Amino acid sequence: MANVIVDIKTWGNNLGVRLPAAIARAAHLHVNQRVKLSVVDNQVVITPVDEPLTLEERLAKFDPARHGGEVMAT
Repeated sequence: MANVIVDIKTWGNNLGVRLPAAIARAAHLHVNQRVKLSVVDNQVVITPVDEPLTLEERLAKFDPARHGGEVMAT
C-alpha cells in the first residue's frame, strides 16, 4: 500500500487534495476519471465510478485499424 502525506488546500470555495502520481497509479486512477467520494468511519474514500459510454463516446473511440479494418456503415 502506498502512503503519502499531503496538505489540504483551498480551491475556490472548496477544499482540494492533489493525488501524487504514485498514489494515482497504485489506485489505477487517471485524468478526467469520475469517482465517488464518501466518508466511512471518519475516513474519506475515493471509489472509481464505472459509467457506460454514450454512443458518441463509443464512436469517438472507434479505430478501424485496431478493429481489423471493419467499416461502420453510415
